[in-house]
Amino acid sequence: MEAENRKNRPIYIYIVLHLSLALSSLAGVCSKMAGRQNSTGAFLMWYGGVLAVMAAYALIWQQILKRLPLTRAYAAKAAGLIWGMIWGRLFFGEAVTWRMLLGAAVIIAGIVVVVTEDE
Repeated sequence: MEAENRKNRPIYIYIVLHLSLALSSLAGVCSKMAGRQNSTGAFLMWYGGVLAVMAAYALIWQQILKRLPLTRAYAAKAAGLIWGMIWGRLFFGEAVTWRMLLGAAVIIAGIVVVVTEDE
């Protein structure tokens, strides 16, 4: 039965999963921006962004869990670290080192192992 369900899962569920992880990692961007603010108003605006992002993510995550096994969905959460590297480079000009890339490769390998072992 599980093998049959796996075949019937459309690819868009996995796309939504990874877009939701990218969205979730944007909470870190908002949080970092909030910490850099000098005024209370600007801080509250960015902190409100954190809350809005996480609320949206929670709703999307619940929908994903209706359609994917928890082990598969949770294994993909490690991709949030990779999104964090991307956002750090784009928004804050942070360096992406070979060690960070190696770590990302290890994370991806771990995701592949967990997900393929499920099959």
